[in-house]
Amino acid sequence: MVALMMSPRALMGLLGLFTSFVARGEALPWVGYPPASGPGGGRHVVLIAGDEEYRSEESLPMLGRILSQRHGFRCTVLFSVSPDGFIDPNASASLSHPEALDTADVIVMQIRFRRWSDAAMEKFDAAMRRGVPIVALRTSTHPYQFPQGHRFEAFNRFGKRVIGEEWVSHWGKHKKEATRGVIEAAHADDPLLRGVRDVFGDTDVYEAAPPADARILLRGQVLAGLKPDDPPADYRKRRADGGEQAVNDPMMPIAWTRELKSEEGKNQRIFCTTMGSATDFLSEGLRRLVINAVYWCAGSEVPGRADVGFVGSYSPSPYAYNGYRRGVKPTDHRLE
Repeated sequence: MVALMMSPRALMGLLGLFTSFVARGEALPWVGYPPASGPGGGRHVVLIAGDEEYRSEESLPMLGRILSQRHGFRCTVLFSVSPDGFIDPNASASLSHPEALDTADVIVMQIRFRRWSDAAMEKFDAAMRRGVPIVALRTSTHPYQFPQGHRFEAFNRFGKRVIGEEWVSHWGKHKKEATRGVIEAAHADDPLLRGVRDVFGDTDVYEAAPPADARILLRGQVLAGLKPDDPPADYRKRRADGGEQAVNDPMMPIAWTRELKSEEGKNQRIFCTTMGSATDFLSEGLRRLVINAVYWCAGSEVPGRADVGFVGSYSPSPYAYNGYRRGVKPTDHRLE
């Protein structure tokens, strides 16, 4: 079934890579999830995990399983890996199997300060030129960090230029104040918010000021603790622009969309949420928002209430630098 949904060229490329790894007795440095039947119709979603703190190497396989098995998308999850093939979020120059980007219909990314090879960046740049839509999670506002004069140095501004914001600050107190998602009343009827309720994450709110063309869907209420029933925080804080305000008045945007033109003149849909730790995704509301965003990016009708039940077990690690599970290979995330 999967083969019938792929072009002959893409299928031959994938089989060639698979054969070369098998011949060397190596595990594939990525994981693929074939599509079950569903409205996704086998369209290819490439999910890129690559941040050091928020355990995207755990959450993106989880999202790939939901998208493939509950919604019918074909999913490929790419990782940062060590030379011996283990997942290593600190390997900032690594992107396993960038060839998957050649056939991506949607890219879901959660990366931070990556320095991929020129060959990998060429694949990503080509996808951007042809207008592949993006679902950007948390640290993807600051995805690249190339040295001055590097061929791809301009991508250091990718967050601000494309996603709609870059790294500014922790607006809530990091690891002390959680986030409650509050629907933007003016856009409460947006299709991406269908079935989205009770969004909560134990990460803090990022400071963010998306551009005027962004459609804000959710704002983040800073809580006075790390539990869903904690009250809102109440103190004043200075913004990066020098102004001062109450920490929750106004609340910072935490989810928005944009629609851009790619360099080849193609329409490109962008969704961003500054939430996105692996533990944040215990929130059914957040999972549904991101699944809805994939449908929207793919140009499909957003379900009234998307099924976001976990496929298999999901016990995410707490977010922390160097808190990743050692000895895990990408294929350890395969469907059983």
